[in-house]
Amino acid sequence: MNGFMDLHGKTAIVTGAGRGIGRAICILLSRLGASVVVNYSGNGAEADKTLAMCGSAIKFRADVSDEDECRRLFEKCEASFGAPQILVNNAGITRDGLLMRMSSDDFDRVLDVNLKGAFNCVKLASKSMMRARYGRIVNISSVVASSGNAGQINYVASKAGLLGLTRAAAAELAARGITVNSVAPGFIETDMTASLTDGTREAMSARIPQGRFGTPEDVAGAVAFLCSDAAGYITGQTLGVNGGMYM
Repeated sequence: MNGFMDLHGKTAIVTGAGRGIGRAICILLSRLGASVVVNYSGNGAEADKTLAMCGSAIKFRADVSDEDECRRLFEKCEASFGAPQILVNNAGITRDGLLMRMSSDDFDRVLDVNLKGAFNCVKLASKSMMRARYGRIVNISSVVASSGNAGQINYVASKAGLLGLTRAAAAELAARGITVNSVAPGFIETDMTASLTDGTREAMSARIPQGRFGTPEDVAGAVAFLCSDAAGYITGQTLGVNGGMYM
């Protein structure tokens, strides 16, 4: 594939890539020519499915909230494909609950994976990217980082924190040819939304001007653009992929 979206010769690490949005990102980056490291933390069988849909790719299990496991992830990438030019921080979990009932453990665990995990990976990726004077980092946030959402104070805080991390890292790394941006999906068709009742889906769809949930591929397209040379002068920005739900 030619043009600005050509990723041949690039290596990408995608965290939380076993299924859903992460899987779609891996598939598209691979189709554009990148070698992909499929990171997962729990479900190896789902990661194998992602792997089977990609070209040049490997999988590696690592909990991104653990700095040592992140280091091993990057070492595996370098041994297999060389240092990554692309990092997509997609790993994320939810432990929903009302504020007054939420435990400290549930708050901390979501922040550890969703926000600290991104910090761990950005810190490791930036070292080789700074030497190469080139890099693309994309953090997957959420529409709720801006709109808020009842019953998800831990998740919302983590995703809002990613927006701040994105801007701060972009300011630090821009002079070395590294862009850092975020993508903020709205309601996306994933395993999580598949369990919703028809009534809930209809109510949620009614809040979206386009009248539908997005697909993982919708998000992957935005990520691929930000990873490409076409987005070389874009940094510190958040691209909403929400069908007009939040403007």
